[in-house]
Amino acid sequence: MDRIWLKHYPDTVPAEIDPEQYGSLTQLLEESFRRFADKPFSVCMDVWMSYGELDALSTALGAWLQSRGLEPGARVAIMLPNIPQFAVTMAAVLRAGYTCVNVNPLYTARELEHQLKDSGASAIVILENFAHTLQAVIDKTEVKEVVLTSMGDLLGGLKGAWVTFAVRHLVKMVPAYQLPQNDRCSVTPFSKALAQGRGRSLRAANNTLDSIAFLQYTGGTTGLSKGAVLTHRNIVAATLQADAWFRPALARVGDPTKINSIAALPLYHIFALTLCMLAIRQGSHMTLIPNPRDIGKFIQVLKKRTFHMLPAVNTLFNALLQHPEFKTLDFSHLCVSQAGGMAAAEGTARAWQEATGSAMVEGWGMSETCAIGTNNPVTSTSFSGTIGLPLPSIDIAIKDDAGQTVPQGQSGEICIKGPNVMTGYYQQPAENAKAFTADGFMRTGDIGVMDEKGYTRIIDRKKDMILVSGFNVFPNELEQVISLCPGVLECAAVGVPDAKQGEAIKIFIVRKDPALTEDDVLRYCRDNLTGYKQPKFIEFRTDLPKTNVGKILRRELRSSAAAH
Repeated sequence: MDRIWLKHYPDTVPAEIDPEQYGSLTQLLEESFRRFADKPFSVCMDVWMSYGELDALSTALGAWLQSRGLEPGARVAIMLPNIPQFAVTMAAVLRAGYTCVNVNPLYTARELEHQLKDSGASAIVILENFAHTLQAVIDKTEVKEVVLTSMGDLLGGLKGAWVTFAVRHLVKMVPAYQLPQNDRCSVTPFSKALAQGRGRSLRAANNTLDSIAFLQYTGGTTGLSKGAVLTHRNIVAATLQADAWFRPALARVGDPTKINSIAALPLYHIFALTLCMLAIRQGSHMTLIPNPRDIGKFIQVLKKRTFHMLPAVNTLFNALLQHPEFKTLDFSHLCVSQAGGMAAAEGTARAWQEATGSAMVEGWGMSETCAIGTNNPVTSTSFSGTIGLPLPSIDIAIKDDAGQTVPQGQSGEICIKGPNVMTGYYQQPAENAKAFTADGFMRTGDIGVMDEKGYTRIIDRKKDMILVSGFNVFPNELEQVISLCPGVLECAAVGVPDAKQGEAIKIFIVRKDPALTEDDVLRYCRDNLTGYKQPKFIEFRTDLPKTNVGKILRRELRSSAAAH
């Protein structure tokens, strides 16, 4: 196909990248650990970790995991926020020859149970703050090894002890839990696993580019999340694509090891995870923000040292702009303001550029593509309102329902092909058959138009997915859960425009019990759905619009919601 977009690349960006330069993602990691051993990798609560320390800690944890007799390729769940333990665990799992299964720490018991069972995870590394959720479901899963960490475990002696004490006893963020300790399941403190692993050798893993590196779970149109199978090749490719694309803007820092990227987005999310891999490839460092919702504290961290790359979703850019202290920051070193995860609003982009002098650069990708797909050039001086150009080694085609490419300027489904695109969904043959076209493109469900320069604009979504602050929410899942709420006869979920979140969730309910109240439904949702999946609006109706075969017409409900 004619890659019309290549003519509009910044001068130094190549048309192709070569993932074959590495034998595996593990090789990329270990090369960086050696090259940058004395350089900083991360800072969290003013405590620094070097690449050498990341190397030693992940070696120890990896050796410990191997000593527990896990099968090669075993799935290890990681249920951690943005704290130093995340990178240590991720590197340990990969270096030991296992597969990472990233888990949202805010999952409810129902959501966690599905992901652990579907992935077949045999081990989990989890922050104690969320152990009560694991307690509720662990007996229904195949998990045999639990590694339990506390907030201060890698923050050093006195400081670490103080942080752990404060989290447990002052702010009381660790609900009571009791995990089983028996012949079937063992629970080991993170620090003990490290201590025991230090006395062991890490056996070289037989990873190849075709080995599975991550099962990255994403919303499912069937109502249950699906694991996108991301191989070592996929992650290496995405890392090299990001490196090539961002280099023109970051070049003005000079030494890449001086680059400071802000990790406020959760590392379990594919957007931040890919940028973490980019930092490792560059030998740059990340500032870890465990709780980006506390905007005041976040801004105080930004004041402490120069920062060069700030990736965020529109919601976070907006929240920063609204804080009175934000404009007191020094933005003179900011090279890239990268927007993704959800549509960037033009109003937010204009306000951001006015406040910081940095143009918001919007990109588009999915869990299924390692967050990489299209991006506006990082040399842009203004917000384009498009999702940009395909990155190196990526083809984008706009296709009709039959899989045929439509003429330029016509709308159709955005389809993608490249070395960063997943091999398929884990144990989902029917979904995989629907996901790819005959010529190997992955269907994205987004409807778009490509212009004569290769820039794509998203105009609609083929799927009914709702995008809340960068997180995919699928109506089928919400409807299945809320239909089980006592007093509900039937329900439907739609997304409605929201200035802060991009979209908010509205639920239409037909009552079985006339006494059912909005508070009853909201209470039920709080117990059964992660925060971002909880509805903001509830409307009771006597009936719901349907097709002649009884399928609820969500489009009609969306239209009526927009009219109010």
